[in-house]
Amino acid sequence: MPGVFEFPLTVEGRQIDGQGHASNIAYLEWMQAAAMSHSTAQGWPAERYRRLGFGWVVRSHKIEYRQPAFAGQAILVRTWVATMRRASSLRRYEIRRAEDNGLLAVAETNWAFVSYASGAPAKIPPELAQSFVVVPEETAAR
Repeated sequence: MPGVFEFPLTVEGRQIDGQGHASNIAYLEWMQAAAMSHSTAQGWPAERYRRLGFGWVVRSHKIEYRQPAFAGQAILVRTWVATMRRASSLRRYEIRRAEDNGLLAVAETNWAFVSYASGAPAKIPPELAQSFVVVPEETAAR
């Protein structure tokens, strides 16, 4: 589906917590990696943001865990841009088991676009905003 990016990965042993499943931090790592990979795929790698002098910082994360993930499991992180505003963007995620499409978590990140020099919010340039398809919630759900 246009606008929805799929990021495959395998749960690593280092990501397992004391309860024997993927830690909360692992889910954040997966979300960050999927978002960065999606941005790169759309022509916006980290180097391009650095040259521009502006980029994204996280304002908040929300994760709703549905089922645990375990070491060695193949995972698929689906992510898409849900909103693109003047100086912020909401990105959503579904984290699923690759083997049976079982839903492990749903999540979202509220990103702020900022000047690297000042840290102040900045207007998202049109060429950046136009690089991403904004996917309505009802379209993204499978």
